[in-house]
Amino acid sequence: MSELSLDPIDWLPHRAPFLLLDKMILIEPGVRAVGTWTLTGDEWFFPGHFPGRPTTPGVLLLESLAQCGGVAVLADPRYTGRLPLFGGVENARFRRQVVPGDTVTLETEMTRLSARGGKGHGRATVNGEVAAEADLLFVLADLS
Repeated sequence: MSELSLDPIDWLPHRAPFLLLDKMILIEPGVRAVGTWTLTGDEWFFPGHFPGRPTTPGVLLLESLAQCGGVAVLADPRYTGRLPLFGGVENARFRRQVVPGDTVTLETEMTRLSARGGKGHGRATVNGEVAAEADLLFVLADLS
């Protein structure tokens, strides 16, 4: 088996400023993926969220978990040429703020996967503390 690229840009169509993963740590195609996102404080959203108390928006933590799951899906050869798109979010919980200087570890495991879409459970942690978690639903669209 050939070694998989751990650079998310090799898997996802997202680009700056909306690629919310720095690197992948683990990819099990069609099963799960683990990656990281380090917040430097220079991100586009911090000046307005919130002035004087920069905090990563929860919806962007959910997006970063979805991107992590997207890597797991797109690394599976069955889904070459497809694009996972959000279909919904269930059971989202935010337990800790994520601030400049934090490195978020993102882990998304596929709990259901078919030719049309699926569901995954994502957990974002900082230093072992859960920052956010949710069940993420997605549909698979054709790129063309």
